[in-house]
Amino acid sequence: MSDVSDPELEELLREIDRLAARRDWDGLLGLHNRARAAHERGKQLWPAAAHAEYRLALEAPGEYAGAVIVEGAGRFALGPLSEVAASTHTWAELAPHTPIGPLLSITAHERVVRGEDLTDDDRVDRLVLPVPLALERWEPAYAVATYAHDKADFPMPPLPTPVVADLPLAPYELTTDADEVLALRALVATWLTDSNGQSDAVAVAGTALTAIAALGATYARAAEISPAEAMALMAWAGASGGAEGRRRGMAWGRFIAWECAAELAGVDIEDDVGGAASELRWYVWDTGAVDTGWSLRIAVEDPEGGCAWALAAMDRAI
Repeated sequence: MSDVSDPELEELLREIDRLAARRDWDGLLGLHNRARAAHERGKQLWPAAAHAEYRLALEAPGEYAGAVIVEGAGRFALGPLSEVAASTHTWAELAPHTPIGPLLSITAHERVVRGEDLTDDDRVDRLVLPVPLALERWEPAYAVATYAHDKADFPMPPLPTPVVADLPLAPYELTTDADEVLALRALVATWLTDSNGQSDAVAVAGTALTAIAALGATYARAAEISPAEAMALMAWAGASGGAEGRRRGMAWGRFIAWECAAELAGVDIEDDVGGAASELRWYVWDTGAVDTGWSLRIAVEDPEGGCAWALAAMDRAI
């Protein structure tokens, strides 16, 4: 870890600000290359190289922004550079300058979640994220990230206010829906592996309220939400790094939400996921307590199948 009081590093960071303010992108790219080369020689200047990459992705024209979307870049940035660049550039600006590879396709999907239709673009590898290259009519307007030179905002999608729920009493009949439980936990995988998160998920015979009670809740508030609202919430969680993990980006969040919805609805991801998801009942819930940090509580009910699932996940900085 570099000493933040290192005079050489501090001066490099100030010079990055000056070059970006002057929109001297060639100068900023040159500084980035020098800082990266110095780091490879053992000098601890990676914060300067990383910040220069971030500023190029965020603020520079597409020829510079696309060029820094490469494996290993942006590791310490506020978000993945594919998402950072896509937040301020169109696909037409980025695509000709982004190296061919998985990150090109992920960048395309970042533009899709912002409303672009790339269905006919052959540069995108459909195997990287096998979800449509345009938003489906049933999908929400995803709560996309916004980036600035020194901060980022990852808004949670708006949700209805829950009301007190009448939870059933034990005993609860658990089911063997292991894949559905794993799909719910996958929404917060980064919270669990890269941060301090905890999660619990359950599958039961019964209703969504039965599943919530089976998680151990003795008091809960719940509100039914639409499949689109559920997708927005699941994508928000899937995109995030939680309190201390590395953010995956909304392109990944959307894909993980599609995977979860398909698994719960009992269809393949290539099928009519929206139609199948509309046959389920979706809920958000809480325990009435004020959450600190990140939280995701969702419950899903299959009225026809007589079963339900629920997830409780939390994460916070230590």
